[in-house]
Amino acid sequence: MFDVAFSELLVIALVGLIVIGPERLPQVARTAGHMWSRLQRYVTTVKNDISNEMDIEAASKMKQDFLQQVDEVEQEVKAAQLTLEQQILQAQYRQTPSVAPPEVPLPNDTKNNPS
Repeated sequence: MFDVAFSELLVIALVGLIVIGPERLPQVARTAGHMWSRLQRYVTTVKNDISNEMDIEAASKMKQDFLQQVDEVEQEVKAAQLTLEQQILQAQYRQTPSVAPPEVPLPNDTKNNPS
């Protein structure tokens, strides 16, 4: 994270020894270590929260895209269904023979009247 060389750490330790004193230096170093670990946990938590939020947003966008595609497919299927129904009706209309009026026997008809 920080580019700190060993020699720089040694200088920091010597300045800390002089300023803080040898009696309190271990306690200060321990407290600094605890704070550093808390800071790392906090940064990790924030990173995870941001990542989760981004994943939720991506999933929400994916859901919206999916629902839009489903709506488009549904509209295409309904249009195809209407087209097919129209074609079936037209085919049935074309196949229906023109119906001739039924033959009604006339009273003078000798075919049906054998008398």
